[in-house]
Amino acid sequence: MKQFEFIDLDLLKKYDRPGPRYTSYPTAPLFSSDFGADQYLQEILDTNTKESKRDLSLYFHFPFCDTLCYFCGCTMLVTSKRDRISEYNVYLKKEIERVAAHIAKHRKVVQLHWGGGTPSYLEPDEIRDVGGAIQSHFSFAEDIEAGVEIDPRGLTFDHMKAFQESGFNRCSMGVQDFDERVQKAVNRVQPESITRDAVNWARQLGFKSLNLDLIYGLPFQSVPSFEKTLDTIIDISPDRVAVFNYAHVPWLKKHQKLIKPEDLPSLEEKLRLHKLALEKLGEAGYWNIGMDHFAKTDDELAVAQRNKTLYRNFQGYSTKKGCDLYGFGMSAIGHTENTYQQNVKTLTEYYASINENRLPTHAGYRMTTDDHIRKETILRLMCDLEIEKAMIERQFDIRFDEYFADSLLQLKTFEEDGLLELKPDRIVVKNLGRLVIRNMAMCFDAYLEKMMKEKPVFSRTV
Repeated sequence: MKQFEFIDLDLLKKYDRPGPRYTSYPTAPLFSSDFGADQYLQEILDTNTKESKRDLSLYFHFPFCDTLCYFCGCTMLVTSKRDRISEYNVYLKKEIERVAAHIAKHRKVVQLHWGGGTPSYLEPDEIRDVGGAIQSHFSFAEDIEAGVEIDPRGLTFDHMKAFQESGFNRCSMGVQDFDERVQKAVNRVQPESITRDAVNWARQLGFKSLNLDLIYGLPFQSVPSFEKTLDTIIDISPDRVAVFNYAHVPWLKKHQKLIKPEDLPSLEEKLRLHKLALEKLGEAGYWNIGMDHFAKTDDELAVAQRNKTLYRNFQGYSTKKGCDLYGFGMSAIGHTENTYQQNVKTLTEYYASINENRLPTHAGYRMTTDDHIRKETILRLMCDLEIEKAMIERQFDIRFDEYFADSLLQLKTFEEDGLLELKPDRIVVKNLGRLVIRNMAMCFDAYLEKMMKEKPVFSRTV
């Protein structure tokens, strides 16, 4: 299967610039402390009536890790003290109980996700304990999409069994790179055998979908070494593969200063790594969904994209649309139909909020009509790879070409470069255009120019 006939590295280099990943619109830097715990509680009450028809998506953040991966961009804490994790779980369960008390009982959970940090750093009994608390307070749909992020290091079969018993049917495992020199440079030594054991346990326990994460742009990566990693991934044959561009943002993540800039691949080499992944995964039967995600053609993500039912939220691409997302734990983000909200970012603040019987909301945002219009347009671009103008016009009672006149002007550059087609009735992304889909989405962002002037907060798009 050849999705990309020719990949022009000079063209990709042209579009390499900082930009959002659009797991939300507006993006998180626009969240404000003006929207706090009181506003979030009122939003919960207003959206949980007998008439509430939106399904539920639940996200739980487990911040703890055993060791520090130097490339990490997540909100995480390194600890070897098991009592710190036990204490956190106690407070997490209190937050679950407090929020669940206001959720209408008829609403079903159709999506569940545990992220971190490292959820698999919990002991199996802790997984069962927290999982049981969630199940006791919420009602799960039969076709729930329940995924957990797993670090194969330190994992046992009992961990995987505990996740299965807690309702999980999908998992994502971090690999990054199998080359030992690369692993040592980023402080994540993970032999291939450990990853294969974890994969085999997931399959043995009947997990429906398995994803493996890779990163390109790490220290000492080269085309020959990364090709070996890709060959191993293809041999393992996960349902999905995510190939992320390493975001070197030491001004935001101080520990990334432990990675020496001179050890990083040049931009040209980084682009060659990207090109290699696209070609080898495509030849092996994986379809580029968009952004960094690949899936086998019969995987539900690929099917959803063909059927135009694909969605995107803080967990990435999903088949579940129209949910209210409730985030639990330190730094977790949630989203109702009209608002975004994020929890406090330190344990001290998180525990204090729970002890004071307050929701631990740190910041949030209430969407405007323009936000809704632009969000839906960006979603359709990133999920369907085309925008049907009439659909947006019917949904929001606008004239698309007038409303987005400035955006259409910006998109002409992409058309001139053969990356999309600007048709009278729709905008269509070509295959190569998938590789710069973030750049295209940026053309519809009303806040981007101001944010880019204020401070650098985004990773590079290519």
